[in-house]
Amino acid sequence: MKKPEWIRVKLQGEGTFKKVDDILSSLSLNTVCKEANCPNRMECYNKGTATFMILGKNCTRNCTFCNVTKSIPEPVDTEEPSKIADAVSRMHIKHVVITSVTRDDLSDGGAAHFAAVVNKIKDINENLTVEVLIPDLKGNYEDLKTVLESYPDILNHNVETAPSLYKKVRPMANYKQSIDVLKNSKEINPDILTKSGIMVGLGESKEEIFDVMKDLRNVGCDILTIGQYLRPSMKHIEIAEYVHPDVFKEYEEKGYEMGFRYVASSPLVRSSYNAAEVFKK
Repeated sequence: MKKPEWIRVKLQGEGTFKKVDDILSSLSLNTVCKEANCPNRMECYNKGTATFMILGKNCTRNCTFCNVTKSIPEPVDTEEPSKIADAVSRMHIKHVVITSVTRDDLSDGGAAHFAAVVNKIKDINENLTVEVLIPDLKGNYEDLKTVLESYPDILNHNVETAPSLYKKVRPMANYKQSIDVLKNSKEINPDILTKSGIMVGLGESKEEIFDVMKDLRNVGCDILTIGQYLRPSMKHIEIAEYVHPDVFKEYEEKGYEMGFRYVASSPLVRSSYNAAEVFKK
């Protein structure tokens, strides 16, 4: 399927791209920008930002949309929180996004490691804002509480797609469990903003997206991102359609009508794209 003009990424000058890449490489840190082959990597690196991916490169889930490696998970690097804090300081980041592969092999799903990273970042500068984009932690309430007790500014968990597509797109995940992660987050600490993201172009209907948005608002979700699914390789699930920018605009307007605090909806939007913008609202 030929890409329409609106989905093409404009080339940009290198700027600070190499500097950021060198810092990450020198500390042996992973980013979802690189591992997931994000189309906005050049833009974000040039702004001096990146989404750090903790707990290794290998995921224990088999989602059909994701470019992250599915393989035997690596040992947890206990020095990773300090390395990320160092990178944050050297990159002069003001809003930090931390995500991870899914680690179903760990007893707490990596919750304590998430908390250690957040605490280390806050230690170097308590004025930094920190967003955690977490896996579902198998729906474990206490593990979610462990993450939230490190007081991130935003708790992000993506529902990714409509429930009717879960068997094809997220075969090892559960839609209700993902919704409950956001619901439970608000129960544990209502002051922490919650966020979620949806991909479109996988064969969902517009009505299904509206229903997902309603489900998110019903559990108090504050921030929503909607972007076009782009197939990373021929091994991944096919694109059903390229959604027109006018439809993304409709989703954005509907989101604000529903009461979301901030909505980012356009073809190249990704979960952590321009993540700091919510604090300017």
